[in-house]
Amino acid sequence: RTAGTGITNLKGIEATASVVSTSMAKTIFVNRYFFPDHSATSQLLSDLAFDLASRGQDIHVITGGQLYTDPGASLLSEEVICGVHVHRVRTSRFGRARLWGRMLDYLTFYLGATWRLLRSIQPGDVVVAKTDPPMMSVCAAWAAKIRKGILVNWVQDLFPEVATSLDVSGVRFVAPMLKRLRNGSLRQGRSNVVIGSRMARRLRDEGVPSDRITVIENWADGEVIQPVPKEDNPLRYEWRLEGKFVLGYSGNMGHVHEFKTMIDAAERLKEETDIAFVFIGDGIARQWLETETAERGLTNVQFRPYQPADRLRWSLSVPDVHFVSLRPTMEELIVPSKFYGIAAAGRPVIHIGDPDGEIARIVDHEQCGWNFCIGEVGPLAQCILGLSQRRHEAEEAGFRARLAFDRQYARTHALKNWRTLLDSVSVPALLREKEGIVREILVAAGKE
Repeated sequence: RTAGTGITNLKGIEATASVVSTSMAKTIFVNRYFFPDHSATSQLLSDLAFDLASRGQDIHVITGGQLYTDPGASLLSEEVICGVHVHRVRTSRFGRARLWGRMLDYLTFYLGATWRLLRSIQPGDVVVAKTDPPMMSVCAAWAAKIRKGILVNWVQDLFPEVATSLDVSGVRFVAPMLKRLRNGSLRQGRSNVVIGSRMARRLRDEGVPSDRITVIENWADGEVIQPVPKEDNPLRYEWRLEGKFVLGYSGNMGHVHEFKTMIDAAERLKEETDIAFVFIGDGIARQWLETETAERGLTNVQFRPYQPADRLRWSLSVPDVHFVSLRPTMEELIVPSKFYGIAAAGRPVIHIGDPDGEIARIVDHEQCGWNFCIGEVGPLAQCILGLSQRRHEAEEAGFRARLAFDRQYARTHALKNWRTLLDSVSVPALLREKEGIVREILVAAGKE
């Protein structure tokens, strides 16, 4: 019986291989944003897609027509960028300002992206679904199952847990159903790529098998983003920060981050004329920060917009120390990706949040910064004041941050890990694995 089963399976493998060989398998990524958008998820996906395409792989991206900062942007519905086939689906364009508008944008993207997947997937194609919009893995799992594709989930955050932690209206009532749907799609995935060890542990607790979870941290481009000496940084002069000790925050200013501790520390230090705070980026919390700054009369705080990609190496090198914050309830659900660009720029981190969190552990292990709990304003202000007087301590911590980046978080490492993963889940790799198993069965049967 064993030998007969083995021969049958081997014939099935050969038949599948012949089907796959008639049409070269492709990789299809799904995410709401892609190049030329500069949001974090877009930059990560763009890096990976362009790298794979440059190696001769057939890469497709199903994305939206919006930009993160401009929902009314008009991008081409079909184009090829650096060898990547980009398919932009039509969606509503309400943007991120109101919850109902964002939900309609999500819904129309689900419909458009799923329809495009059903038209695009061929047997053996690999579908990589990111988590923007939330629950995209459910639609991708359904389409991949119908069209006999191979599903990989790229988990940047866990929904609905993020929404329930933020008390988003109405989500709590449907959260159990959404979790069941999400977990089902994760269990269907051949692999689930998560961006931190604590997130991996959370998925295991949700019943996702360990052998279907892979940790690949987010990254930054360490060739483009490098430490820039203060005297060589034009933004230091443009923003009138010469000679100052600068605390910076760069990136999205969202609900999941915590800013009151930072602005309270800025108020404590407002008489220290050689200390400045710079917030670079945008998000729903920026208006609150600007209002607080004005009402408190803080002249040591300034705001700057998102910087273009070709200015990142300068903007990330402006601060002597960067803030990274995450509300403790968000641990295991999100990992702030801004850390990797900061480390690439050779700057240390002041982390505000859970002292046992993902970034806090890295900061402690690499000795590349300092950790504070939310509300520890006094100790934080004293730390900043001390660093402004002993600036070599910040420089040494920044040097260690860059060493850690080069060793573990550089783009080249992450892209290599992604290539290895995608090779391992592709049909030819699976066929070779199954054929080896069948041959072992046949050999064992022959020996019997």
